[in-house]
Amino acid sequence: MPPLPPSLLDRPIAHRALHGPGVPENSRAAIRAAVAAGYGIEIDLQQSADGEAMVFHDYGLGRLTGKNGPVRLRDAFELTSLQLIGGDEGIPTLREVLEIVDGAVPLLIELKDQDGAMGPNVGTLEAATVAALKGYQGDVALMSFNPHQVVELARLAPDIPQGMATSYFALKDWPILPTKVRRRLRTIPDLESTTASFISHDVRSLDMPRVAELKASGLPILCYTVRSPAAEAKARQIADNITFEGYTA
Repeated sequence: MPPLPPSLLDRPIAHRALHGPGVPENSRAAIRAAVAAGYGIEIDLQQSADGEAMVFHDYGLGRLTGKNGPVRLRDAFELTSLQLIGGDEGIPTLREVLEIVDGAVPLLIELKDQDGAMGPNVGTLEAATVAALKGYQGDVALMSFNPHQVVELARLAPDIPQGMATSYFALKDWPILPTKVRRRLRTIPDLESTTASFISHDVRSLDMPRVAELKASGLPILCYTVRSPAAEAKARQIADNITFEGYTA
């Protein structure tokens, strides 16, 4: 598996791009702001009804658009027409974001689990993501909490670095995920089977022994989500880079 690009280690990464008042998360405006500031950019992908990779975090539309229902029941045209709350633009596609960034800053792209329980029902979003990235010249890395997605991404795009998004998987943060799955993923057991070249770990549990073990092995450690300079200083004692929001890193 290719290594993580150095550009994703040498500058802070804006979580869901550089968003704030009047600039919604994962929006075109937030992407442009991050590019202008020179930050790396982390974005999330969900799948539209017609199989397009959409830049959107939640499974449901409510929090960010005020509309009812899941993202995956609307086609890409409908989704791009839904105005994001706090902004004046619709939900962008991955292709649109790639055109805006155009290699100016590195991208860290998280594919959200489409199986529902971190299982093997994957493939469509991964294929859409790789298709959108075909010919893209900028630095990019892909990741997911679902190891099956990372394996599929490695199969489809062995030339693109892939990593695991990781966590302690506490019940309060993952209430729908089966206990057995949470306990298994907590141990970060899939690095060899996925051939992941980095992890991006929850900043709240960076002190896990497994994270220290991986760092000692030389694996790059990213972390999310850092929300203050004090938290950043603490995180950098362990992590090689941070994903931040809510302040200027």
